[in-house]
Amino acid sequence: MPLTLAEIGETVSVRKVGGNPETKKHLENLGFVAGANVRVVSVSSGNFIVIVKETRVAVSRELAQKIHVA
Repeated sequence: MPLTLAEIGETVSVRKVGGNPETKKHLENLGFVAGANVRVVSVSSGNFIVIVKETRVAVSRELAQKIHVA
């Protein structure tokens, strides 16, 4: 499922990252790699605030759709 379907407070694991090579690289640099745990902190103005690898990161709804989690 895409990250956009995760509940606030839920911890999920990244399964794969989609998108073009530039988008994939950007998300990997932020810590969204297969196997990484991601916790959804909040959703604000269409942006997802998540904690990945001990760091709080904001990603747009568009980017969050490209991050597949389980």
